[in-house]
Amino acid sequence: QLQLVESGGGLVQAGGSLRLSCAASGRTFSTYIFSTTTMAWFRQAPGKEREFVAAITWNTGITWYTDSVKGRFTISRENAKNTVNLQMNNLKPEDTAIYYCAHGESALRPYDDSRRYSSWGQGTQVTVSS
Repeated sequence: QLQLVESGGGLVQAGGSLRLSCAASGRTFSTYIFSTTTMAWFRQAPGKEREFVAAITWNTGITWYTDSVKGRFTISRENAKNTVNLQMNNLKPEDTAIYYCAHGESALRPYDDSRRYSSWGQGTQVTVSS
């Protein structure tokens, strides 16, 4: 059974940086060229719906970002460690949220659709003070 465990959250001042990591265990992801394995980060702020942040394909490393984080966040994967990372720079108070790691293999939904992903981590809190 696949398990996802996030780490790296915390409290940081505006303009600072954090690096989130998501370690996957229980399965080995395929790098086969036709693999549809995708890892993603979503976030949920208090009183708001969960929103897409970034995604990466496991085999080719193609990435997608929501507009509000482009140029500030970078998603990457370490195939040998079954880990996906989210480097967050120039953080803003509006980035404050619980960040969730997600895994999916369905090609029927867009990358920014939470219904594409079938496994989720427990979340890690990111708080950015002004």
